[in-house]
Amino acid sequence: MRALVTGSQGFVGRHLVAHLRESGDEVDSIDRERDVTDAKSMREVFQACRPDVTYHLAALTHVGESWDHASEFTRVNVVGTQCVLDAAFEAVPTSTTLIVSSSEVYGVVREEDLPIRESFRAAPANPYSSSKVEAERVAHDVARRRGQRVLIVRPFNHLGPGQALNFVVPALVSRLLEAREHGESEIPVGDLSTRRDFTDVRDVVRAYRLLTLLGVAGETYNVASGHDVALRDIADLLVHQIAPMMKLVVDPTLLRPNEVPVSRGSFEKLNGATGWSPSIPLHVSLGDVVDELTARRLEN
Repeated sequence: MRALVTGSQGFVGRHLVAHLRESGDEVDSIDRERDVTDAKSMREVFQACRPDVTYHLAALTHVGESWDHASEFTRVNVVGTQCVLDAAFEAVPTSTTLIVSSSEVYGVVREEDLPIRESFRAAPANPYSSSKVEAERVAHDVARRRGQRVLIVRPFNHLGPGQALNFVVPALVSRLLEAREHGESEIPVGDLSTRRDFTDVRDVVRAYRLLTLLGVAGETYNVASGHDVALRDIADLLVHQIAPMMKLVVDPTLLRPNEVPVSRGSFEKLNGATGWSPSIPLHVSLGDVVDELTARRLEN
């Protein structure tokens, strides 16, 4: 199978490219050297690659940053999706495109609504998730209007080695390692009461490939672990592993507006289509993040 991955140098993209190659696929990839909102550039890429499957990961993804750059999130995430879908259809009309959305589209959810299934309403609570809802609309539109084979995935939180330091787990690990190095006794943190559904990125990319093979065109699939964990519990595990005497102090500047208090997804639909279930436990994922960031600090 010939695959094209957009956003290939991002956290998930690097893991996906590795997984696809390990699975025997031929892989082409693009990242910042190509602007996904440039229709002409995208046509050139797709005419050259002519992929059987496109994994569209290129996007702006940081929820906190979306508040200050809402129009840019819309441009990249919505216009970029349209350009990629148009170019894919023009080059290979029978190809499959996997559009990566986000569980953030569900917005604030009550405990009684958990676990969240794909049929649950979308109610975006920040500019990032609003852009993802609009990108989904674009995908559904081309599927309906011209029969393009498109699948949408809504991954819940994921983690693993290589994630950027502006995401919660690697940010916390990095602060703990730095504080330990400098003999500090406390570090600033954001709201640790929120609960999130974390899946290891290596399980996530496995789900993506399985869906392009076995998923139903036009459908939307959650990628989730089916369990939620408080950020406080994750923080306590990391403190115990890295710096047992460290004190965590809430910094108001690290708090986000409209924070979603709890999120837990159902992967029942994904499992029914592909047989997928998560295989990497949270403690293994956390340990791998610590090992990777420790090694990175030693190299620097």
